[in-house]
Amino acid sequence: MHNDDTGRQMTFSLFRAAVLAGASASASAAPMAAVCDSGAFQTIVRPSPASIDARAVWLDRRLAQWPGMENAGRFKLYHSPDGTIAAPSGGTVSGASGALLLAASGDTLAQRFNYVGKGVMLAVAASDLARLPGLHRQQLVLVREDVDGTVRAATRLQAAGALDDLYAAAESASDLGAVPARRGTSFKLWAPTARQVSVCTYDSGNGRAKAIDTMRFDRATGIWSATRPGDLSGKYYKYAVDVVADGTGLVRNMVTDPYSVSLTTDSQRSYIANLASPRLKPAGWDKSAPPATVKAQTDMAVYELHVRDFSINDATVPAPARGKYAAFSHSGSNGMRHLAALANAGMTDVHLLPVYDIASIPERGCAQPAPAGAADSEAQQALIERTAATDCFNWGYDPYHYNAPEGSYASDAFDAATRIIELRGMVMNLHRAGLRVGMDVVYNHTFASGQKEKSVLDRIVPGYYHRLNAAGGVEQSTCCDNTATENRMMAKLMIDSAALWAREYKIDSFRFDLMGHQPRAAMERLQERVDAAAGRHVQLIGEGWNFGEVADGARFVQASQLSLNGSGIGTFSDRARDRVRGGSAADAGADMIRRQGYINGLVYDPNALAGERPLTDLMQAADMVRVGLAGSVRSYAMTTYKDSTLALEAIDYNGQPAGYASEPGEAVNYVENHDNQTLYDMNVFKLPLATSSAERARVQVLGVAINAFSQGVAYFHAGIDTLRSKSMDRNSFNSGDWFNRIDWSYQDNYFGTGAPPADDNARDYALIKPLLANAALKPAPADIAFARDAFRDLLAIRASSTLFRMRSAQDIGQRLRFHNTGSKQVPTVIAAHIDGTGYAGAGFTGVAYFINVDKVAHTLDLAGMRGKRLRLHPVHTAPSAADQRAAASTFDSATGRFTIPARTAVVFVE
Repeated sequence: MHNDDTGRQMTFSLFRAAVLAGASASASAAPMAAVCDSGAFQTIVRPSPASIDARAVWLDRRLAQWPGMENAGRFKLYHSPDGTIAAPSGGTVSGASGALLLAASGDTLAQRFNYVGKGVMLAVAASDLARLPGLHRQQLVLVREDVDGTVRAATRLQAAGALDDLYAAAESASDLGAVPARRGTSFKLWAPTARQVSVCTYDSGNGRAKAIDTMRFDRATGIWSATRPGDLSGKYYKYAVDVVADGTGLVRNMVTDPYSVSLTTDSQRSYIANLASPRLKPAGWDKSAPPATVKAQTDMAVYELHVRDFSINDATVPAPARGKYAAFSHSGSNGMRHLAALANAGMTDVHLLPVYDIASIPERGCAQPAPAGAADSEAQQALIERTAATDCFNWGYDPYHYNAPEGSYASDAFDAATRIIELRGMVMNLHRAGLRVGMDVVYNHTFASGQKEKSVLDRIVPGYYHRLNAAGGVEQSTCCDNTATENRMMAKLMIDSAALWAREYKIDSFRFDLMGHQPRAAMERLQERVDAAAGRHVQLIGEGWNFGEVADGARFVQASQLSLNGSGIGTFSDRARDRVRGGSAADAGADMIRRQGYINGLVYDPNALAGERPLTDLMQAADMVRVGLAGSVRSYAMTTYKDSTLALEAIDYNGQPAGYASEPGEAVNYVENHDNQTLYDMNVFKLPLATSSAERARVQVLGVAINAFSQGVAYFHAGIDTLRSKSMDRNSFNSGDWFNRIDWSYQDNYFGTGAPPADDNARDYALIKPLLANAALKPAPADIAFARDAFRDLLAIRASSTLFRMRSAQDIGQRLRFHNTGSKQVPTVIAAHIDGTGYAGAGFTGVAYFINVDKVAHTLDLAGMRGKRLRLHPVHTAPSAADQRAAASTFDSATGRFTIPARTAVVFVE
C-alpha cells in the first residue's frame, strides 16, 4: 500500500456494500462514490500475511515445474480467495480455503520453458483440471510438506504458461477496450485472474462518476465485458479490478485500460472514442497520404527527431505551439523549412521519439527551468537535475499506455480528443512536407509494475505481462520492468497497438527499442498485421542488441541482429559505427580520448593521449567501415587488410560475424542517434585540440558521408547536420530542454552551455570541463552552415541513384567493388565502384566514391578504373555545391589515377 494513500483507502464495509449492491448503474450513490470517486489507486480489502517467491512455473494448464526441488514428501496446491495463505517452513499452512494434491510427472519440458531449471515436475489430477480456471482467480501456493503437514518448502507459481493455455481464445479478440456504437458502448478487459471487475463511467475527465457496472466474465477467454446504452463517445472510464496481488493481498485496483486510445490529464481516466469519427480528424485527414518515396526498405533515409526538441527553441513558432504537435503545422517556421529542405534533398522519413502516453512527463504544471552560467559551470545542470522529475522534458522511453498519444505535446492535455487530432495533424503536416513518419515504440518494458500507481498491466493481471526471473521478480535488463512478449496476450497487446498506429495515425514505419528482447515470431506476426492495417508495407527497424535474460536465444528465437536475417526487419548496425566514432558507448575517462576512430585521427592524427598505434589498427578499422558500406550482408566477399578474400560473415567482429544481414534492408547504418554523446561531442574528445573549427565540421561531414554511401537504411540523428552538441552529455534522456536544444537559425550548436548533468557525467568532469571552457572548440555559424549544406548534398547524391541503396545482397555482390584494399592499401582512403549497367533507377552507368579521412590529399592509381569515363557527380559541380574542396578532386582515365583532397568525400559518375 502506498504510504500517502492510507487515509484515502476505502473501508472494507464500503467495498462489501459496493459488491452486494451489484455494482450496476442503479447501485446506490454511496457505494458508487466509494468505488469510482475515492481517488485511491488501490484499496486493500484483505492484507496478505507475507510475500512469497514464485519459483515454480506453470508449463500449461496441467503441468508445473519447481526448479531445484527434489521429489520428496507430498506436494499440495493451496488456494485462498482472499490471498491470506501463510506457509512457514517447519510450520503448517494457514489461511487457505482448500488444496489439491499434485503428483510427480514424467512429462518432458516444453521448448518454451527450456530455460527453467531442473526440478520436480508436477501434474494436476485429471479430476481436478476443471477447477483450475476458477482457482487461478485465487492465491495459489505450492507446498512440499511431510505427511503430517509440516511445510518443507513453499512457492507461488509463475502463471503465464497456464493462462496462455487456458485462455488461448482471447488472442483472437478484436474488440478489447471501449468500443462506442449507436445502440451501446461495450467495455472489454482481459483479466482472467480477477475476482470481480467493474467499470466506472464519467461524463468528463474530472467529474464524479455517472455509473458503475459489474462486468461479466467469459470462462473461454478470460475477458470481462459490460455494455452501457448509447454512444458514450467523448466520455471517460476506469476499471475497478478486484485481484489477489502477492505481498498485498486481496486488493481493488482502480486502473485505466491497457487499450486506452486516449486519456485525460496525467492519464487519470481512459477516454471513449471512435477513432473513425470525423470530429477526431483534422481537416483533410481522410484524403492525406504519405509521400511515395520508399519503394524498398533501402530507400529509407531517416531523420530521428524528438517532438519537443523540434520547436521548443524555435522563436519562429508561436509560443503556445512550441514543444507541441501543433508546431508542425507552421510551415513557415525555421524548423519546418529545415525539414522541407531535407525532404527536397532526399530525406524520406522522420522518426519521432516516443509519442505514445509517457509516464515520466507531467502533463500540466511541468517545470521549465531557465539555466544560465559559464561554459564549464555546474550551475546549469544543478538546476536541471532539481527539476528533472517535474520538468516538461523526457525522451519518452517510459511507456504508460501504448495506444494513446502523449498529452504533454497537446495544446490541451485535459481534453482527450485534442491530442488525437493534433497528433494526426502533425503526421499530416509532415506528409505534406514530403516526409513519411516513423514512430519509436518501446514494447520491451513498462514504466512500472506490481502495485505501483503507474503500473497498469500488473494491477490487472499480476505476474503475467512481465518477464520474471527465477524467484518471480520482474527482470529489468532493459533498465525498466521488462515485458514478456513471448506470452500470448503481451504479444497481442504489442501487435494490436502497432496495427492501431499504422491504421489510425498513418504511421509509415516503426523503430523498436531493444527489439532483441522480442521473439522473432512475434515481430513477423506484427509485420503482417501492420501491413494489413495500413493497406501497404510498413517498414520495421529496431535495436537488435543481444543481452540480458533472453541473450543467445535463452528463452526464444530473438528479434536480434544474428537471428533476424531473412526476415526483412532491419536492425541497427554497430559494425561501422564504432570504428567511425572510435571506442564504444561504454568508454569513460581517458579512453574516450585515447580510443580514436576512423574519421577522427586513429593512427594518422594521434591526439595527446592516443600513444603510438600500429598501422594495422587503422587498416582493420577501414575494413570494418567497408563492412558497413556493403550493408553488413553475410554473403558479400571482400579482400581484408590481411590479403584474405572472405565473406563478411567470416570476418570477426568482437566474436560475432561482421556480416549478419541476409539482405541490405536488414541493416540500419548510423553514426549518431539520441543515445550517447553526439558525433560532434565525441570528436571534441578525440580530435587533436589544435584541429580548427572548420576542419571539425569537415570531419562531421565525413561521418555523414560514410552513412550516406552505405548500402541499407541510412539513419541520421536530428542536428547531426548542424553540428549538434549536448555540451558533452552522454545520456540526455532527462537532461531537460537546455541540453537537448537545436538551433534552426544555425547560429549555435550549444557546445559549452555548461557541464552536463552530474549523474551520468560527473566522473569525467576533469576531462569535460576544460574542453567546454575552450572557446576554440565551439563552431562558428559558417561551420554550421557548411555542415548543413554538405549534408543536403550527400542526401541528394544518395537519392540520385539506386546504386547507393541496392535492393538485394546479390546486387551488392555483383556490382560493388572496393579498391585500395589489402595490406598495401592507403588506409585513410576508402575507394569503391558500383556498376550501374542495366540497373533500375541507377541513373548512371556506374558511380565511384572516395572518402579520404586524412589531413592531406592522396593520389591513388587504380588499374581497375582505367578507361572509365568518369566525371564529378553533378551535385559537386553545381553552383550551390557546399564542398568546393570536393570539386577539386581529379581523375585521369588513361592511368586510373584519382586525386582526393584532404578530409573529403567525393563521388564520380559515368
